[in-house]
Amino acid sequence: MTIKSTRRDFMKKAAVAGVVGSSILSGKAYCGKSKKLRHAVVGTGRRGAKDLKFFTSHPDFEVVALCDVDQEYLKKAAKRFPDARVYRDWRVMLEKEKNNIDSVNATVPNHMHAPISMTAMDMGKHVYCQKPLTHSIHESRVLAEEAARRPDLVTQMGVQSNSVGEYRTAMAMVQFGVIGKIKEIHSWDIVRYHYTGAYAGPDTNPLMRRRPDYADKIPATLDWDLWLGVAPYRPYVKDIYHTRFWRRWHDFGGGAHGDMGGHMLDVPFTALELTQPKWLISHRSPPYEETFSPNNKVQYRFPGTKYTTGDIDYFWYDTGPVDAKKDWPIDQNATLPKDGSMLVGEKGYMFLPHSGKMQILPEGDLSSSVKEFNANVGTIPGEMKDHYHTFIDACLGRNVKTTTPFEYSGNLTESILMGTVVNRFPKEKLTWDAKAMKFTNKPEANQYLRRDYRDGWHVPGLG
Repeated sequence: MTIKSTRRDFMKKAAVAGVVGSSILSGKAYCGKSKKLRHAVVGTGRRGAKDLKFFTSHPDFEVVALCDVDQEYLKKAAKRFPDARVYRDWRVMLEKEKNNIDSVNATVPNHMHAPISMTAMDMGKHVYCQKPLTHSIHESRVLAEEAARRPDLVTQMGVQSNSVGEYRTAMAMVQFGVIGKIKEIHSWDIVRYHYTGAYAGPDTNPLMRRRPDYADKIPATLDWDLWLGVAPYRPYVKDIYHTRFWRRWHDFGGGAHGDMGGHMLDVPFTALELTQPKWLISHRSPPYEETFSPNNKVQYRFPGTKYTTGDIDYFWYDTGPVDAKKDWPIDQNATLPKDGSMLVGEKGYMFLPHSGKMQILPEGDLSSSVKEFNANVGTIPGEMKDHYHTFIDACLGRNVKTTTPFEYSGNLTESILMGTVVNRFPKEKLTWDAKAMKFTNKPEANQYLRRDYRDGWHVPGLG
């Protein structure tokens, strides 16, 4: 087989697996259509501002409407887009703008992802939703099924790293067999200040363990009821929920695992073509009553695929893989990056920091495998902005497909959110029936697969 045919065959397989975006395979993505994508933004602050920056870097993207429950964020966005109409309530915006928009993005706290996405899809709008796709496993299943039922709609989950060249190349290397078939995978995120207090230190803030027993005055710029949305009502407390620490709380976020798991599991999920786990177990302390555990470690057992040595274990750590690190061919005295993954293969290791340069280990031992990969496949290009541009071009019918559509990302998110459920039952192995969407040996765990929405916030099919 010639090098050319090897590359062609591999790229075909990689495209089917979702490793290589169709925009790369087909060259230039544009197909001559000149209209712009008319878009409505839900969430304009922090991550929302970053998403908007990438969206608007595309020449055929038009901001029609802006929505945010926080007037301070909304004012800043409105200054950038003076022609866009502004709203506080996304439901009002979608109803009034339904004939003026083609697409919507939801860049808001996790608990509002599914209600916004589902409502927009029901209106026939394309949707870009930040990770994790949803707050509950039931919501993920419903959105994935709805996306499959509506192939006319373009969907994309915001795991932007999926489109970055370093990650795409890593996926391709795994499927090419550079480190052999995969035996196990370890991923971690230790940016703990988002969830439990001081970075990498003990949980010393009692407000992160239990709900405050007092209330603060709601800022005039914030619509607190709209921020709560489908979640149960609770009093406003300054700096505890809005704007960034909502991730700690069961009602709104998913802790470190629910936040960063989408990025970390995405590479092995795509490269190995994983489905859903057979079972999983939490090895560390349970969460607090209303906030997530500060030192979660979860072990998943996934069914084997053609890229694995058999059934494969995936380990997630909130605080870094201290107990696994000792077996890795790395400098044991070196500090690991705050978040990353280590893939353990038959022939070697792949060390993949979340935002950094991939390493094949032990250094030099697999140089011939790397050289063969470079000759037959080579580095796969990609930038973070591609994740947004591919979504826009797909919405405009330009012969490209998104790499993390809801059919895929719903399945991925289900697995991630299982880790936030099993942590409530430490040291117990919970078996999972994917078809029935339930834990078969722990009925008590199934109550955490979904929840009822607050009165006045019902969304058909969700809650």
